[in-house]
Amino acid sequence: MSTASFDLSGRVAVVTGASRGLGQYFGRALARAGADLVITSRQKGALEQFAEEIRKIGRKVALVELDVRDYQSIQRMAESAHAAFGRIDILVNNAGCNVRKKAVDVTWDDWNLVIDTNLRGTFFVSQAIAKFMIEARYGRIITLGSETSVAGYAGLGPYGASRGGIRQLTMSLAHDWGEHGITVNCLAPGWFKTAQNAVMYEDAAWVASLNERIPLGRPGAPNDLDGAVVFLASEESRYVTGQLLLIDGGLSTGAFRALPRGRPG
Repeated sequence: MSTASFDLSGRVAVVTGASRGLGQYFGRALARAGADLVITSRQKGALEQFAEEIRKIGRKVALVELDVRDYQSIQRMAESAHAAFGRIDILVNNAGCNVRKKAVDVTWDDWNLVIDTNLRGTFFVSQAIAKFMIEARYGRIITLGSETSVAGYAGLGPYGASRGGIRQLTMSLAHDWGEHGITVNCLAPGWFKTAQNAVMYEDAAWVASLNERIPLGRPGAPNDLDGAVVFLASEESRYVTGQLLLIDGGLSTGAFRALPRGRPG
């Protein structure tokens, strides 16, 4: 094995929800590995600054509007993405949303917003892009799960349902499209500070409690995901499909610190 195995030169990656947050970190990591990008957002203008950053890395980039809750928007995006470079090798299904409320306060519209964006959107974006991958007999599809794909948290009912569904969807699509040379894997971040949850990190007591439950002692930093997304997009993951890859500092072990740091058990 060599670093060339992770070289994405000549590949084209579609990254949805790339106007901010983790979508931009995924895009940077793929571009630095050599991939040209198609980046999407509901408002194309919101992508201009990030697109310029990708061009400075030396990669080509196409900007495409996408509303993952709109079927026709998904179809237009897929056609435009393929037309931009004549191929699509990698898809990162990053677009998503969340509504934090006690279960008794969740409305019908809250539920639909989260499920339609995170779960239904991921399926139909994957379907639209997979048609081109099936023709090429090659593809790397990366869905986005989270710690809530394997654990339940109060106040995150719809979100947890959507991310748990993503895990199951990933396995189904992996089975469905494996014969066409397409791998489908779920990248599941633990607790990372993003625009969606930044307010929670303003509570020092909550952060301290979180850190006590993470064996590595800290929440994730966005660049902690770089290696995982490049791996799942590269040739090195050619025999990995239908899997959930948790990047969570060990939180999913269920550990908590029973002894102070540095003391032997």
